[in-house]
Amino acid sequence: MKRRIILMAVCFASTMPVVFAQSQAVKAPTDVKPGSITYEEVEYPYPVSYLPLTLHGQDVRMAYMDVPPAGRPNGRTVVLFHGMNFGGFYFSGPIDLLRNQGFRVVVPDEIGFGRSSKPIIPYNFNDMAANVRHLLQTLGVAKAAIVGHSGGGMLAARFAASYPEMTERVVIYNPIGLTDARYQARWQSADESYKRTMAASQDQLYQQFSASIHRYFHTPGAWKPEYEKYVRILYAPTLSADWPRYAMVRAILGQITYLDPVVYDWPKIKVKALVLGGAEDTPDFPERAKHIADSIPGAELVLLPGLGHVPHIQAPDVFNAALLKFMKEDAPAAATTGGAQ
Repeated sequence: MKRRIILMAVCFASTMPVVFAQSQAVKAPTDVKPGSITYEEVEYPYPVSYLPLTLHGQDVRMAYMDVPPAGRPNGRTVVLFHGMNFGGFYFSGPIDLLRNQGFRVVVPDEIGFGRSSKPIIPYNFNDMAANVRHLLQTLGVAKAAIVGHSGGGMLAARFAASYPEMTERVVIYNPIGLTDARYQARWQSADESYKRTMAASQDQLYQQFSASIHRYFHTPGAWKPEYEKYVRILYAPTLSADWPRYAMVRAILGQITYLDPVVYDWPKIKVKALVLGGAEDTPDFPERAKHIADSIPGAELVLLPGLGHVPHIQAPDVFNAALLKFMKEDAPAAATTGGAQ
């Protein structure tokens, strides 16, 4: 029987207005140094390793963190999939939460993101899921719980539908790609997007990144000055000599939700599933999240009132409680292999 769960323990003071409109007028800061397109200067919470791959005839490497459990291992592994504007670096809170509960935590940067290579290739969720499968096989992980945020929520759906034998359970967390966009928007080529990006001024680029991050924390009182670091992370590579290449990669990646919808994957997911998210993400998010949960056989739905697109940053205690509850439900017996290093 499908359960509907609403967590009511969130309350924020209305001390700040929505800041999306304000972000349009900001100037690019002058103290940002050029950043590597492979995020070498971005701090990651745990050591980063690399897996060599060949994709579309190009030799690339996939960055990942493989974090052992703290204390007594429970024999289980969790894989965290990042969103489109991030890499694994923003998962420090969930990593610590899970490893302190005895989980091994694997956090890949998908090809095209974070510290992974930035090849100019036709990006799609099938390749991304296959890359993660190869990574887990290389690490000796036979089965894992999959948690995907935002764009990673789309990848989590594809992975769970494609590799049920490797998926213990799945959390689709504040996903994007809630509909099949091919029937709702005009096609835009990567060249169009690239030319528009390259014609933008530095102020315009910073404004675009600022608007995107502010939108994640749009609820009253949600924005904190320290969140500006995510804007600066996105902006720094625009000052690099490699920015033209990365701009094209971003243009191609921007097409993925249009070209590779996952709305048809949801009914194919047969493992234990949770659809989780901040209820204030977008105006239609609760309705769309319910549709996802209704489409996945036996899925649970948890909406977090008052929270936006990134609850694990905005209200970690609330997010942690919801995630751990699901992870501990019907927990499998401790595995003898694949769960600990």
